[in-house]
Amino acid sequence: MIATIDNFKVDLSKPIDISIPLTNTDENPIAWYIEKPAIEPVVFGDWIGKVSEGKSSTNFNNIFFNPHGHGTHTECLGHITREFYSINQSLKQFFFLAELISVVPERQGEDLVITLDSISTALDLTLKLGIPREAIIIRTIPNLESKKQLKYSNTNPPYLDENAARFIRESGIQHLLIDLPSVDKEHDEGKLLAHKAFWNVKDVNNLNADARLDCTITEMIFVPNEVKDGSYLLNLQIASFENDASPSKPILYKI
Repeated sequence: MIATIDNFKVDLSKPIDISIPLTNTDENPIAWYIEKPAIEPVVFGDWIGKVSEGKSSTNFNNIFFNPHGHGTHTECLGHITREFYSINQSLKQFFFLAELISVVPERQGEDLVITLDSISTALDLTLKLGIPREAIIIRTIPNLESKKQLKYSNTNPPYLDENAARFIRESGIQHLLIDLPSVDKEHDEGKLLAHKAFWNVKDVNNLNADARLDCTITEMIFVPNEVKDGSYLLNLQIASFENDASPSKPILYKI
C-alpha cells in the first residue's frame, strides 16, 4: 500500500522494524542490574495455562519485565521528575519525519561519548536545506548484531554528551531514538544531563513551564546495517501504559 504524506510517498507494505523483541531467554538484552524477563503460564492448583501441558484450551501467560532494562522502550520526562507524567498521556501522535544518522562515539578518558560535533556534522546537510525533522535516530558504530543480546550492567556504555542533547532540542527535534540503554552515562551520580537537556528540565522537583512534555526518548533500538542513513517516516508505537515508559515498536518506512 502506497501512502502520500506531505508530498512524499511511502510504501506501507515494507516496514523496517528497529525494535528488539522481548523474550524470557538469555538472548534478551539487559540493563540496570536486573534479571531477564519472565514469561510463565498462570497456575491455579493443578491447572496450568499452557495448551501443551494438556490442561488448558488456551495459553495464558503472566509477563514480568522492566521497560527500561529489558529492551526497546519509549519514555517521557516523567522518567526523571518528582511529579508523575505518563508516556500514554504525553505521546498523542505517532507518525514523524525522522532522520537516521550513524555516529562513532569519541574516546574521552574511560568513556565513549557521542559528541556535539558528531551530531551536528551528521545533521548538517539536513539543517542547511531547512528540512524539518521531528525525530532523530542515532545508530552507533560499530553496529554489531550482538547489541540485541548485550548485558549492559556495569559496562559503562557510550552515552550522549549534554551539549549534543541540547543541540538536538534546539534543532526542534521532538523525538530522540538511540541504540543504547540510556542517553546518559551509566554511573553519573544521578545528574542525567542529557535527559534534562533534551527535555529542557531545569528542576525535577518543580517543573519549569517550558519543559518539553510532548517529547520522548526511545532507547535500546537496533537499526540493521543494511538500512541506510537518511530520511524516513517513523511510526512510534507504544503500549497504553500509564507509566513513565512503555515497551515500544518504532517502525521506519523509506521515503
